[in-house]
Amino acid sequence: MSERRFSLYDVEQFLREAGAEKVTEDAVLNLERELEKLSDKIASKAIRYAAHAGRKKLIRREDILLTRPSPNYIYRRPATLRPKASTTNIASIAQR
Repeated sequence: MSERRFSLYDVEQFLREAGAEKVTEDAVLNLERELEKLSDKIASKAIRYAAHAGRKKLIRREDILLTRPSPNYIYRRPATLRPKASTTNIASIAQR
């Protein structure tokens, strides 16, 4: 079993502060797992940003902030997932 990065007590307190009155052990364990995944993603992106800036060992606040999505970003589905354009015959619509 790997070493915990977040205290289960702290994760439970986080849920309670968010408004949960009762918290199951399963919920705490799952949130802890998700927090670990999220922190891994943020850390790896921050390391890439620091390396791009020419820093091999020092991660700065700006590197962490760069990992956040832009507030102006609009998600668009890739073209392969978009629904195909309608091929309705215009003449059939006019007859209605």
